[in-house]
Amino acid sequence: MGGPIVWWFRRDLRLADQPVLEAAACQGRPVVPLYVHAAGADEWGRAGAASRWWLHHSLQALDQSLRARGSRLIVRRGDPARHVADVAVSTGATSVCWNGLPEPAERAAEERVRVALARAGVQTVAGQTALLHDPDDVCTAAGGPYRVFTPFWQACLARGAPRRPAGTPGRLAGPGRWPASDSLSGLRLEPRGDWTAGLRAVWTPGEAGAQARLQAFASGALSGYAASRDRLGEELTSRLSPHLHFGELTPAQVWARAGGQAAAAAFLRQLGWREFAHHLLWHLPQTVSQPLRPEFAAFPWADAPAALQAWQRGLTGYPLVDAGMRQLWATGWMHNRARLVAASFLVKDLLLPWLAGARWFWDTLVDADLANNTLGWQWSAGSGADAAPYFRILNPVLQGERYDPSGAYVRRWVPALARLPDRFVHRPWEAPERIRVAAGLRLEADYPLPLIDHGFARQRALQAWRQLPRGPRVALGPGAVGAGAATGGGRPASPPPRLGNRSEST
Repeated sequence: MGGPIVWWFRRDLRLADQPVLEAAACQGRPVVPLYVHAAGADEWGRAGAASRWWLHHSLQALDQSLRARGSRLIVRRGDPARHVADVAVSTGATSVCWNGLPEPAERAAEERVRVALARAGVQTVAGQTALLHDPDDVCTAAGGPYRVFTPFWQACLARGAPRRPAGTPGRLAGPGRWPASDSLSGLRLEPRGDWTAGLRAVWTPGEAGAQARLQAFASGALSGYAASRDRLGEELTSRLSPHLHFGELTPAQVWARAGGQAAAAAFLRQLGWREFAHHLLWHLPQTVSQPLRPEFAAFPWADAPAALQAWQRGLTGYPLVDAGMRQLWATGWMHNRARLVAASFLVKDLLLPWLAGARWFWDTLVDADLANNTLGWQWSAGSGADAAPYFRILNPVLQGERYDPSGAYVRRWVPALARLPDRFVHRPWEAPERIRVAAGLRLEADYPLPLIDHGFARQRALQAWRQLPRGPRVALGPGAVGAGAATGGGRPASPPPRLGNRSEST
């Protein structure tokens, strides 16, 4: 039996598919599970409010799982290099093991830990379970990173099936003396205000919740995923993204459970997009805050705080956009089709910068992931890798009528529109007065008029895009986003009744 090891938990908050832990359990080798909470130096290194809630409960679940195996989770707060080295030295550990992460700040933290442990004479072992393939192992013929998804995914598939996931360790031996630990509540991850009821109703953070959701999806909706994943009014997507982000589940486990089904190709392709996002972040970290396409650095984004707030609060007057934004606020998650439409509306109808949307999603999504968030917003803005062409501008009304034809999604999240007939639920301003009266809808009082005319907004966006490579910047005066945004249009300063109030949100 070797000396004790310190397992530095990061975003791999599970016990299954941890090869080192499984081997240590089989050998009876003492293990010191450690989590160090460090607030990042920049905005992307600090988890948003919804993510902090999830993290608290995931760590709580992990500690319970460890205690059931005779172990416990040591919690520290501060500089990982200092705390990891301190725990290693105080327990006489001969090695420290962890799983690497692709974010620039996390990679820098790993290097600082390596240096500190080298000084202490402690061996380091870094694995990689967050992705199907190491980002350096998938490259173009020229040896560089891919910038287009399809050839990237073809290269991944050509490598064959991913590794088989490891099992779950049995009893974990502890050190002769446990090091000091902070309390989980001392990390102050849970919010001060009680706005999490919607999150608690929908999610079960932790490894057990992740496995239950994977099992339910693989034995149910997966078979029809390719044809049904865009149906907004039904629960037909996996909702595995927060579990994958926090490492309660690995992509290898997902592949092993779902990959054998004939209908799984479309779903596994979504895992591929996640892989692509992390590939880009690994090789092009500047894209977190800078457009990958340099010409977009000069794009004439608008400065309209009232319009941004209307979008954040689901008060744009476009039912599909508002339903998505209210679902986000209430549950910390939004259907992917709604994300596409809401993002397109922000950057193309309102001409507001994609970074404003990225920051809001970062704070409000339970699955806020730096790689996915960056790829998604740069894709929507037309400024990133494999981006949607800027001239692809989603019509929020037509998107609603196509993907929510009965209005079930809108009726749930925008109850003021619940009694409108199907033909008007995505365009309530067109409903005759007698129909609005019968539906109990008072436009502007119960639900706002559209913040901007989509036809006008589309032409304005195209004009800005066409002038981008040359010529003067497009003037965006105070009237650019409509009088409703400039004056507030009688809209409440706080979220509508179903939404609550999040003090930590920006």
